[in-house]
Amino acid sequence: MEISIKEFKHCNMVSVTGRVDSATAPQFSQTMDAQMEKGVFKLVVDMSGLEYMSSAGFRALLAAQRNCKRYNRGEVFLASVPDRIREALELAGFTELFKTFADPLEAVGGF
Repeated sequence: MEISIKEFKHCNMVSVTGRVDSATAPQFSQTMDAQMEKGVFKLVVDMSGLEYMSSAGFRALLAAQRNCKRYNRGEVFLASVPDRIREALELAGFTELFKTFADPLEAVGGF
């Protein structure tokens, strides 16, 4: 798994490539937490390079969404979600919890 961060005026984009599973989810979670510790609560997660995300990855996303939405500070948007991961998110009931966008820059513009 590789993670890169791009900073924009109103939000930061976290690009994730590879696999987010039980071994790599803690690193993903720490990256998201580090953004919030910097005071960034508007995050876009670019999933265009993501091959697989396990339930541990979903939990990390959910925790980040809860922390960002606390006190109406921000939100986590998902961008370029691969079809297989989108299906898993739907099965888990997560699609109502996250706004999803087809294009990462469209998601950035959503803020």
